Amino acid sequence: MKKSALTLAVLALAAGAAQAQSNVQVYGLLDVGMETANNKSATGGSQTSVISGGMNTSRWGLRGSEDLGGGLKAVFNLEGGILMDTGNMDGVLFKRQANVGLEGSFGRVIIGRSFTTVYDTVISFDPMGFAPYYSWAAGGSATGPSKYGFTTAYDNIIKYSGSVGDLKVGANYAAGEQTTGAQDSAKVGFSAIYKLGDVNLMGTWERNNGNTVAATGNRDKNTVWHIGFNYETGPVKVWGVVRDYKLVAGKALTADVDGTTTWGGVAYKADAATTLTAAIYHINVKNVAAGKDADPTMYVARYRYALSKRTDVFVSAAYAKSKNGQLTGMSRDDAGFGTSQHGLALGMQHRF
Repeated sequence: MKKSALTLAVLALAAGAAQAQSNVQVYGLLDVGMETANNKSATGGSQTSVISGGMNTSRWGLRGSEDLGGGLKAVFNLEGGILMDTGNMDGVLFKRQANVGLEGSFGRVIIGRSFTTVYDTVISFDPMGFAPYYSWAAGGSATGPSKYGFTTAYDNIIKYSGSVGDLKVGANYAAGEQTTGAQDSAKVGFSAIYKLGDVNLMGTWERNNGNTVAATGNRDKNTVWHIGFNYETGPVKVWGVVRDYKLVAGKALTADVDGTTTWGGVAYKADAATTLTAAIYHINVKNVAAGKDADPTMYVARYRYALSKRTDVFVSAAYAKSKNGQLTGMSRDDAGFGTSQHGLALGMQHRF
């Protein structure tokens, strides 16, 4: 009851604000469909399900700005996730975004909760656009405790984004808010995109700290970097990215985690409404015992048809396979129950 009352109150305030001020926008994306896949349990059974987020995570939000004069604006963003198969919230009310800041000729600075500068950069270099079904760009398959990915959003963030000519840059710092020192649980990241004709080149780096372990005096240190490109000419767009993930464990007798993810893809816009996309993701699992590395690979194909500027239908198919008898899965959010998995998803997406 408390969650429902709070949600209704926020919606009522949003509606009033949207009517009172033209610079406040209510927006969202609704993505729902069906998936059938094998190896959905330890017994190897297949399953057909209604899914939320076939091409993109469903969400709703409020964003807006106020002109402060002299080219300076105050900006804000509140955004929450939606599980379209059940109607429930995906996490807390504004799990995705809750921030306020300033924007001007210097760029944009926000504070609160937000997607990281690495997320903002890498999302445009994934052929599948971080589709929950099917992409390993945000995080890998179910092959290890880290999933060999990066953090998509931070609490307690201060984030900057700006541009100079053909160069876009970003930086963020998230306070750990620990009494044991400023470095415990602190997070920092940097990103850059440079446009060179029809080619975009990108690089990112981030470090996520854990808390100091009393027994060793060390803390977990998770470091991730990306380098990549995309190239667009006529109806064709091509992507290629390499990500290196390394977690240095702070606990004694706890193994480090290391893995390099590589992906590439191509999209062909057959006409104004039809886009065909194919992608390959591979994880080179490191720092494990000989013969125990999964080294999974996933192949993906998608047909997307635009019914209008805001509404699309899609069909996606994927196949993932690992080595050495290790488990893998197609979705970055689900556990792996077999050495391979294949699936087919179809659905509809609407933006408002």
